[in-house]
Amino acid sequence: MAVVTSLRSRDYGLDDQEVRQARVDLAAAFRWIARLNMHEGIANHFSAAVSADGTKFLMNPRNRHFSQVRASELLLLDTNDPKTMERPDAPDPTAWCIHGRIHANLPKARCIMHLHPKYSTALAALEDNNMYPIDQNTMRYYGRMAFDNDYAGMALSEDEGDRLSLAIGDKPVLMMANHGVLIASSSIGLAFDEMYYFERAAETLMTAYATGKKLRVVSDNIAKLTASQWTDYPSMADDHLNEIKAILDKEEPEYRS
Repeated sequence: MAVVTSLRSRDYGLDDQEVRQARVDLAAAFRWIARLNMHEGIANHFSAAVSADGTKFLMNPRNRHFSQVRASELLLLDTNDPKTMERPDAPDPTAWCIHGRIHANLPKARCIMHLHPKYSTALAALEDNNMYPIDQNTMRYYGRMAFDNDYAGMALSEDEGDRLSLAIGDKPVLMMANHGVLIASSSIGLAFDEMYYFERAAETLMTAYATGKKLRVVSDNIAKLTASQWTDYPSMADDHLNEIKAILDKEEPEYRS
């Protein structure tokens, strides 16, 4: 698919250059998640809204390995198009049902990332799947998580996407029991940073559990303070993604094409 160059801000909320940048940023996120082995081959999905109401969005093409995604390949989809799944390049059906409905229902969710990474998914498989505040990374998510404990199979209906929209509400993280994790953020950089640190936090917590020792959980006041400090930390998410793009520009520059 060629890079889309005919988008207009009156239709999509972003100008041509902003849409182009969104494509590059999202492609970089795919490539880096593959390097971190947080992907599942050709499964899982990222999307980024390019219209003010969230109904127009970019998403990875079906059956494309994260490590191979290019900016130009990202599908431009419309949640209001009933013929989307009839397209020759139709997206993965579970991706469409989840991302399409969340973008339609939650326009502030500018970027949605859904993964089944090792430690986050292991945490999601526990009866008590809360992220206890035991270090700075785990404290980042204190009071910022929603929980969906009603897994009922793969998301193959729009009703499931609507249900997940209600479940996440205004939280940036949805812990999906027996499934994985979903991040909904105001930008691609922030969504990537939240996903990266959530998996790191889950790794720390699951490693602590593996010792069989009692967790040293900090007070609610300290956890809340640290979470707010993470939220207010200046430009960290954008700087993180910019550094990743700098590495990819040297080692895998074709991701921009």
